[in-house]
Amino acid sequence: MAEKARRVDDALDRALPLRHPERLLASMRYSLLAPGKRVRPVLTLAACELVGGEESTAMPFACAVEMLHVMSLVHDDLPCIDNDELRRGLPSNHVAFGEGVAVLAGDALHCFAFAHAAEATAGVPPMRVLRAVAELGKATGAEGLLAGQVVDIEHFGQTEVGLEVLEYIHLHKTARLLEAAVACGGIIGGAEEEEVERLRRYGRAVGLLFQVVDDVLDVTRTSEELGKTAGKDLAKGKATYPKLMGLEKARLLAEELAAKAEEELQGFDRNIARPLRHLARYIAHRHN
Repeated sequence: MAEKARRVDDALDRALPLRHPERLLASMRYSLLAPGKRVRPVLTLAACELVGGEESTAMPFACAVEMLHVMSLVHDDLPCIDNDELRRGLPSNHVAFGEGVAVLAGDALHCFAFAHAAEATAGVPPMRVLRAVAELGKATGAEGLLAGQVVDIEHFGQTEVGLEVLEYIHLHKTARLLEAAVACGGIIGGAEEEEVERLRRYGRAVGLLFQVVDDVLDVTRTSEELGKTAGKDLAKGKATYPKLMGLEKARLLAEELAAKAEEELQGFDRNIARPLRHLARYIAHRHN
């Protein structure tokens, strides 16, 4: 995983060199190249290899997935949304570059992700590329990430938010992009339809798992350990899994989701599926 993450970092650096206008590109690179786990792009690469594809053919989409993820982080940290001044152990983009540039940097990353995926992908039938581009578009738009973000804002500070609403928020805000990351890897790698659907279900379980663990870490770790502000959700009155279920039940839910994700990998070659099994366990037991 560490080796794949390093290759993703190198590919991101090559994809977005510093050029004019320098302040905008510097802002984009500041957040895109900040130290991160690269879980989403690694999922894309692992899913592609699982169905017989080559890492090199999936790398542009892996980079695009990370660009879209970083866009969401830059915008999420803005004062008008989550108002967070720390991200990945560094000052948030709007703190470092100002709110206006941060908004535009996020917009630019959103646009560039699709251009890069479409232009840099080589050796893949065009219809596969088109389908994967559509997958990313739906995952980040009004059917996915932004839908979850809006519902999250609408319920900010409300005391009557139930598990059904909380699950909707996180299935869209967090899980949908993780699901798309895995599905795109399968599509680019030439997976059969039934294989894509199994990968999609794996990604959905892993995505919700990621958020449940995030909520647990938010109340059990420090800001220094997390690289972002700890305890901010509870301080702002936001609904979280530990708040609604209790800490131990939230941890049990995480274990159930990890097992569900691994179950979807049955039927694939066990050795080739090992990275995806490992990633599910890594997400379940991570410390930041």
